[in-house]
Amino acid sequence: MDVQSVKQRFGIIGHSAGLNRALETAIQVAPTDITVLITGESGVGKENFPRIIHHLSARKHGPYIAVNCGAIPEGTIDSELFGHEKGSFTGAHEARKGYFEVVNGGTIFLDEVAELPLSTQVRLLRVLESGEFMRVGSSKVIRTNVRVVAATNVNMPEAISHGKFREDLYYRLNTVPVYVPPLRDRKEDIILLFRKFSVDFSERYRVPELTLDEGAQELLMRYRWPGNIRQLKNITEQLSILERNRHISQQVLQQYLPDSQTSQLPVLFRGGGPGSADAVNERDLLYKVLFDMKKDVHELKSLVMHLMSDPVVMQRLEQSDPGLLKRFGQEPAEGVVIPFHGDTPAYHVAEDAFGEEDPFDEESEIIEESLSIEKREIELIRKALRRHQGKRKAAAAELGISERTLYRKINEYNIKE
Repeated sequence: MDVQSVKQRFGIIGHSAGLNRALETAIQVAPTDITVLITGESGVGKENFPRIIHHLSARKHGPYIAVNCGAIPEGTIDSELFGHEKGSFTGAHEARKGYFEVVNGGTIFLDEVAELPLSTQVRLLRVLESGEFMRVGSSKVIRTNVRVVAATNVNMPEAISHGKFREDLYYRLNTVPVYVPPLRDRKEDIILLFRKFSVDFSERYRVPELTLDEGAQELLMRYRWPGNIRQLKNITEQLSILERNRHISQQVLQQYLPDSQTSQLPVLFRGGGPGSADAVNERDLLYKVLFDMKKDVHELKSLVMHLMSDPVVMQRLEQSDPGLLKRFGQEPAEGVVIPFHGDTPAYHVAEDAFGEEDPFDEESEIIEESLSIEKREIELIRKALRRHQGKRKAAAAELGISERTLYRKINEYNIKE
């Protein structure tokens, strides 16, 4: 059977090269009993390929069962797949056959196979290598003749490196790999799929079919489709139900596409694991420090410019350090003679310009010469604690970090409350 016949028989829409390559591989491997691993992102339609392989094989008259490994609790997955004996665990009131026993002579599709617990992976490996398994709570070996087709949207080499999947099982499953491309790599198929879904929903809900203007078609093909075909189908259904105007414009379509996915800006990704939340909070605190530093620099610059525009201040600076202004490209103010006390630091002249308040006091948060991010961080923490009378929870909330991170920072910098 050729690719076009398979598409018609199983209702597969699309003409992209990646899709055709995946179908050709499935057709070629179907007559054999080789184990197949189907990979691809969630929502690309991986579930169609095990059915194709089964119906084009010599097992087509045998049983076919699809098992979602991620939907079965870890405590019962062994019983579901391999069966159990009466009394083997609490609630096992009678013996039960597992899927591998029931589907003998047929095909079993293990969807989300990467979600299997490691103990179950050992059992599965034995079935693939010898065709033998034992029910839970039994010592009797049972033989089965089952073809296994597995699928996953997980990066398997990465899962192996993290110890979440057995390497020997991966190579046993991956005898023949079939990769189903994401929808964003099948741009020429997007409009075809939209039309197919529009026809289906018009019949189901008894409404006119949808049409797209040129801008809406371009938007569909530009969009990245993180949910792939499943997301496209969902959006088409929403439009079919909610829109009275059956000719969809780009503006209308835009309302149904999540804004976060239309952005082309890079996204920061933090892997899970201990301390990951604190890492993000520390980054936020660092950003806060840097933004405050930038603000202080601007304020300092404004203050200096204001001082340089005051002839009285300029005269005092020239008296304190003859030639200072010329070194900075400024001319001393003429006609202004102001007595100057030699031991007085130059920055005290600001009292005359701004009144009695010293602009360089602690409340103005001047940047010191030895300013560093660490010192700025300590300063922020101390001020937050003072404002909240030492209440760490409130101070952490103001700083945008977790209370645990604040405790660690206080100990690290030896901050006395």
